[in-house]
Amino acid sequence: MPLMRTPVRTPRFVSLSLALLWVLLSCATLPLTAEKQKKDNLQKPMAGPRATPLRITWLYIAPDSSAQKVDKVQIGREMVVAEKSGPWLRVYANTDVQEVSEKDAPLIGQPDDAPPPISGWMEARGVVLDTTPNGDQVLLGEAANQEMLASDPRGPAHAAQSARLLYRRLAEMFPTSPQAPEGAWRAADILWQLQKADVSSRPSAKEKESYLREGMDEEEMKKILKFYPHTRQADLASYELIDNKLCGDWQGQPKCPDKESESYEKYAAEHPDGPKTAQALYQAAWRQAVLVDMYDADGSDKKADNAKSRAHDLAARLKDKFPQTDYAARAAALVYKLDQGIPVYGIDRQ
Repeated sequence: MPLMRTPVRTPRFVSLSLALLWVLLSCATLPLTAEKQKKDNLQKPMAGPRATPLRITWLYIAPDSSAQKVDKVQIGREMVVAEKSGPWLRVYANTDVQEVSEKDAPLIGQPDDAPPPISGWMEARGVVLDTTPNGDQVLLGEAANQEMLASDPRGPAHAAQSARLLYRRLAEMFPTSPQAPEGAWRAADILWQLQKADVSSRPSAKEKESYLREGMDEEEMKKILKFYPHTRQADLASYELIDNKLCGDWQGQPKCPDKESESYEKYAAEHPDGPKTAQALYQAAWRQAVLVDMYDADGSDKKADNAKSRAHDLAARLKDKFPQTDYAARAAALVYKLDQGIPVYGIDRQ
């Protein structure tokens, strides 16, 4: 499923890596290679402009491209600018390829495989600071570019991760921007989709009960609900969270589609005008149609009639409230099949 979406899109979401960065900025860090570098590390600023690169950028021990290289800074990485020298910036950068999850991180210290932030010089071009004019728009645009590349099979291997990090930097570096909620949501959504694909590939994904499989990490989605209540982004996050309540394989049992239908109907009731309300109503209607087939197969005529009635009701709500959407038309096709006695589940029974 492509990650692309139409751009429309905190209190600040401070990651563990950044928190560790501030601790390290107030203490001596590991020395680099030269004695002068050791002295520089003892004179680190307590704070500075936050920044992030739009391209993979080399760090050097001196403001000179012929100087010794320290490391690479990936797109969207967190940085603090210590000083400027012409077209160069001395920065403290987090170069870890994968950001540490706060939920999985130890209470004290860092994981063994998470290198600490390091200092060095980098070219200033292609670096967005929290003081850059229209920096929020620049980060949103470049993140969207990376997201588009992620949907291209020929795109860079880590484009989705780059897009996610740039969206996060937008929310963190420009917390008062009108685009900050969108940046926070898109960052959370990309992580959710990546985890969803991973979870779906595991054998446990076929388990009937949701608690028998590992779900997606809800932390970032719940932050959207906490910091941006009653917004479009909160509506979207609430809809995504339903994923963790869904069964894996129904195994022909009505319990799962019945419970899932209730979850979608509850969402529609709590978000009557949300961007996912029509989809939620359709998902509920489809599961009621599935129940009709399941109950018919079991000879439970009364339950089948009740499910059919609920499917009709949901389709009518879609037609009344969202008449121009595909979901209204799909619901109309669904109830037509029900009325014609055409199964929508277990089609091999025909």
